[in-house]
Amino acid sequence: MARWCYRHRLVVLVLWVGALLGLGAAGTSAGTDYSNVFSLPDTDSKQAYDLMTKAFPQSSGDTDTVVWRASGDAGSVTDTAVRSRIEPALKEIAGMRGVGQVVGPYERNGAAQISGDGRTAYAQITFTGQANEVPKDLVRKVVDTAQGAERDGLQVELGGQAITRIQEPPTGVSEVVGIAAAAVVLFLAFGSLFAMLLPIVVAIMGVGSGTMATMLLSHVTNVPEVAPLLGSLIGLGVGIDYALFIVTRHRRGIQRGLGPEESAVRALNTSGRAVLFAGGTVCIALAGMLVMNLRFLDGVVIATSLTVVLSVLAAITLLPALLGLLGPRVLSRKQRRKLAAAGPDPAEASGPAARWSAYVQKRPRSIAAMALVVMAVLALPVLSLRLGATDQGNNQESTTTRQAYDLLAAGFGPGFNGPLQVVVPGGADTTELVRTIRATDDVARAAAAPPAGGITVIQVVPETSPQSVGTDRLIDRLRDEVIPEAGVEAHVGGVTAVFKDFASVTGDRLPYFVGAIIGLGFLLLLIAFRSFVVPLTAALMNLIAAAASFGVLVAVFQWGWGTEFLGIGKEGPITAFLPVIMLSLLFGLSMDYQVFLVSRMHEEWVHTGDNARAVRVGLAETSRVINCAALIMICVFSAFVLSGDMEGAMAGIGLAAAVALDAFILRTALVPAAMHLLGRSNWWLPDWLDRRLPHLAVEAAEPPAAPPTEPIRSTGPVKTAEPMESGSTGGATVVHGFLCTPDGDPLAGASVTLVSRGGRQLDRVTSLADGSYIVSVPAPGAYVLAVTAHGVAPRARHITVGGGPLVYDVELMDDGADLVN
Repeated sequence: MARWCYRHRLVVLVLWVGALLGLGAAGTSAGTDYSNVFSLPDTDSKQAYDLMTKAFPQSSGDTDTVVWRASGDAGSVTDTAVRSRIEPALKEIAGMRGVGQVVGPYERNGAAQISGDGRTAYAQITFTGQANEVPKDLVRKVVDTAQGAERDGLQVELGGQAITRIQEPPTGVSEVVGIAAAAVVLFLAFGSLFAMLLPIVVAIMGVGSGTMATMLLSHVTNVPEVAPLLGSLIGLGVGIDYALFIVTRHRRGIQRGLGPEESAVRALNTSGRAVLFAGGTVCIALAGMLVMNLRFLDGVVIATSLTVVLSVLAAITLLPALLGLLGPRVLSRKQRRKLAAAGPDPAEASGPAARWSAYVQKRPRSIAAMALVVMAVLALPVLSLRLGATDQGNNQESTTTRQAYDLLAAGFGPGFNGPLQVVVPGGADTTELVRTIRATDDVARAAAAPPAGGITVIQVVPETSPQSVGTDRLIDRLRDEVIPEAGVEAHVGGVTAVFKDFASVTGDRLPYFVGAIIGLGFLLLLIAFRSFVVPLTAALMNLIAAAASFGVLVAVFQWGWGTEFLGIGKEGPITAFLPVIMLSLLFGLSMDYQVFLVSRMHEEWVHTGDNARAVRVGLAETSRVINCAALIMICVFSAFVLSGDMEGAMAGIGLAAAVALDAFILRTALVPAAMHLLGRSNWWLPDWLDRRLPHLAVEAAEPPAAPPTEPIRSTGPVKTAEPMESGSTGGATVVHGFLCTPDGDPLAGASVTLVSRGGRQLDRVTSLADGSYIVSVPAPGAYVLAVTAHGVAPRARHITVGGGPLVYDVELMDDGADLVN
């Protein structure tokens, strides 16, 4: 498929552009129909909600609030000077097209809408449509009209879901900032403008298609408003990273002598397979949210999984087409000139990554201890994690919704912004129950509305704010003590009670969810790497990363450390559904890095059987691209602080912290250090289990290439093994022999390296005291055998290996290596 896409690049490009434009046109014409459906079966708040729905059918429109406060010499809100400014504004708002009704405090039954000190009052505005359907122009007109009544000593603010919409930054700001930051990182990594653009274009196509498809799906299933934001967040991260892995492999192939088409095909057949596996694990981790059995999360799973699938599809189809358009220009001019002048690059990894890998091998205990201490310190705040819900009281102080929230809290009490509804069915007498509730601690006021449909609703205003621990305790006290003692059937509902039940249900089901995704990830890695310890280590590292990232989240959003600097509003509890979403994304992304890191280690282990070498080489060759990919994700995720959405900011900061800790501390330090300490036991698997597990190749073996047009200089003949014997499988074999001096003395300490024709190092050993050596060969084919020793120039030979072991003795001379037999 990669070769077809490469050769038919214009067709593939037209298909992708046409699909994006078609989805965009359909999504724009259909609009959105997002809905936040919190279905909590078998909870007290759900029963209260069902009863209220029957007795008091919900209005079709969104209800927002205008709040005003008189201060100083302005007098009270009932003074003529205040009323003469507020009443005309409310009347003008009521006459606007799209506004259903306005209920103010100056009407016959409006005294309850004036605070006890007479300084604060509010009016309720009911629009004819839901918040996401109200035109922003209408909302701005309402806000401008209401705030036009302000004067010295009279403050007017507005709150509500529709009002919140005009405070949001322009759509796509966070995405654009994230993409721009990622582009800078890519340019620094590649040094080429064209190479930098490739991952960006692939990610935009994947995320754009996913966003438009989510808009269309919102008309046929319940998709919450936060779902497309989370889909964009994860889609940009994985889309850029997956393309980065493939482009890096493609560029490396060209630099090692392959033609552009062959390099692209091999990159897709190796890193492309790993991308498919990684994308599948992310989708599986996201699907783990279904274990929670919360309808609200179903739409999140659909939106994020769809975006990930389209991002992977763009990486394995659109990317090879773009590689075909660029050809060798995927390298910078400097790199192309170097390739033409000096020839292909060597297969050996070098630079800071190789030096760090060697340092980890020398000091695994101290590095592992330091990494564990850092992660433990960052994880400490998670012990005080409290789940709840954010509201407009968490908005920035400069917003009108936050100021309206604060004015209502100051005028009517902290609990006014989150009243409770005690719903009594069956027409029972509620006089005694109301009296008991009023006498309950932490209750500011309680009043029963006239019965309707045999159902009575008691409005209870707590003394504490909706996010306070005291309000949670009041709900428990009403349910466990007050209502049972009154001897009537009643249920406690309201938005505050719903979110408390949502947090409780999430906390109760979270262990099952974590167990499901950890178990599934363990099974996938067990099959992929034929090891019991590697997936066990990965599962433990995922838990450590999750604890540390949630510790950062608690410190920032719950304790308020840095909220002023980040400009994200007031601290509060962590949104109840965020741990589920974050854990799904974190486990999926952590699996990606684990696969890319350990697959190279596993490949080296299979060839050499040397654990220390496998870990060292695997870390040296993958840490740079993993760290670059992580830096891109950190930029993309952090940019979502600018989204104007508290949940989006929480997810962005939490995931940025998780990726940073996972890539820079766990995968670069703790995992390789632990694998050095564990030694050969890393790759242990019981024989009986090995025989029963299916075989799953994360990366296809790199096939031997045809001889290059300009072969490596050689003064000796090409040695070919004997024909394959009957019954030979044609699988892995070896090349072995002796190294000696011209005098026939054995040469110890010489380096013997087996390299594929594509420039990939397959095995490297050092000759023993008797001059003997043995290198592993993955399969029959053509290879290059390089021999180096102190005091002589390095030389290489072309060899062709058949189905059996190849004997290849080498005599080293001053001017190179020559064949003996």
